[in-house]
Amino acid sequence: MVKTLFDGAKGSGNHEITFDAEGLSSGVYFYMLETEGFREIRKMTLLK
Repeated sequence: MVKTLFDGAKGSGNHEITFDAEGLSSGVYFYMLETEGFREIRKMTLLK
């Protein structure tokens, strides 16, 4: 695990979290979005 952007509970609706890539190298990263009953893992390419 490289970074955790948010770990907690939020109410229903749209939410936004800013990703700060400071200190990370360019490359391919995998990220996971998880809620109760839902989990999705996707790939992200970071270019600096």
